[in-house]
Amino acid sequence: MKKYILASNSPRRKQLMEMLGIDFEIMISAVDEINRPDLSNDELVMDLAFQKAADIFRSHQEDIVLGFDTMVYIDDLRLGKPKTAFEAKTMLNTLSGKTHTVITGCAIITKTISKAFYEMAYVTFYPLTEQEIEEYVASKEPFDKAGAYAVQGLGSKYIKAINGDFYTVMGLPVARLYHELKELNLL
Repeated sequence: MKKYILASNSPRRKQLMEMLGIDFEIMISAVDEINRPDLSNDELVMDLAFQKAADIFRSHQEDIVLGFDTMVYIDDLRLGKPKTAFEAKTMLNTLSGKTHTVITGCAIITKTISKAFYEMAYVTFYPLTEQEIEEYVASKEPFDKAGAYAVQGLGSKYIKAINGDFYTVMGLPVARLYHELKELNLL
């Protein structure tokens, strides 16, 4: 019997997968992600999601492997996961009072299916004070998060508006994934 495999170690993605009501296993991809400069932003997140899923699929070819990647963009600048407090503060200063784009790429791989898609949302931040940025970075929440914030955590108090799917911003567009799996007869 086929099983679902989530190619991610993200606790947020695990939580969102559980919302689908399906049993799944978690396996962490060890792929060295290749960021191809010739791809558009949406193509890049789909490609990175596919790289992760394909890495797991190589040793689990009887299963349904799901990969994801989320990127934050503002003015064509890609904001990844900050490695230092300085990087986190810089990113939050960049987002302060502005609207940015969050794109989550998704990949579904089985023996007969290889599909990638993406969802996009626009997030607007309230203007942030230096003290708010300092306190938020001190909370450690901005680390390991694209764009240096968690929409579902302490960072929620800085978000003025979201135009698009909330779960896309969290890193897994639940409804879109459900309907894609349903359309592919994988549910």
